[in-house]
Amino acid sequence: MTPTTPTPTTPAPAAPARRPGPGLDAEPAGAGTGRTALVLHGGGGPRTVDGLARHLAGTMRALTPTHPGWDGTARSAAVRTVADLADAYLGLLADDDVHGAVVVGSSIGGWIALEAALRDADGRIGALVLVNSVGVLVEGEPIRDVSALDPRGIAEHAFHDPGRFAVDPASLTRAQVAVQQANAATLRDLAGDPYMHDPGLLARLGALRVPTLVLWGAADRIVTPHYGRRLAAAIPDARFVLLAEAGHLPQIERPDATFDAIDAFLRTAGRS
Repeated sequence: MTPTTPTPTTPAPAAPARRPGPGLDAEPAGAGTGRTALVLHGGGGPRTVDGLARHLAGTMRALTPTHPGWDGTARSAAVRTVADLADAYLGLLADDDVHGAVVVGSSIGGWIALEAALRDADGRIGALVLVNSVGVLVEGEPIRDVSALDPRGIAEHAFHDPGRFAVDPASLTRAQVAVQQANAATLRDLAGDPYMHDPGLLARLGALRVPTLVLWGAADRIVTPHYGRRLAAAIPDARFVLLAEAGHLPQIERPDATFDAIDAFLRTAGRS
């Protein structure tokens, strides 16, 4: 699935180049200045968070890495699990001597963010924003296996208004199809068994001590709002915000409401 994205705006000046952290073979895209925001995409790839990164770059230094194995990037032998990715991104922040970063994660990016925050012993992470995150096991609320759905079915589960965002497979080039297939294969390798969660993660979330916003599209049928509320309840003092008329990718379907919720959070509990 390659959903459409909001119309681009002019980004802030690019951040200086840096070497990748351990296990990362590609430089993260960077724009803006100020406090660091690390934006972690979901299974759909970095395009799904482009608009969010551009918005954050207006007031922050936004880094948007492409996870190894997505969009043609190389898979590192050091990255075989979500926990490995979390360690790699902590290494990236350490290489840059970043403290108090805001980590924003969409879908599996939220799972990576949670693992990184739990492993952070040096104050690299100062706040979390979890957007329709997977990663935990909630009894009675299974995560929908999108690999069993056709493109129309994916859109119907992912969006409040699938008619606006469903992609006709016939409109894709062979290269685009190959990228989608490679992304899906990487996702299966990292998080396919058990599917999109760590059975023990929910019980560990009580140890988190960073301000956290859990942001959810009300129409999500991949991970439901009840799943999101259970996730938020497991994190001390987490704030849960439900967005109407949005599904699994509210940053695409309702960008203004998504940005407003994140900005409000960062003005209060999310500041360093």
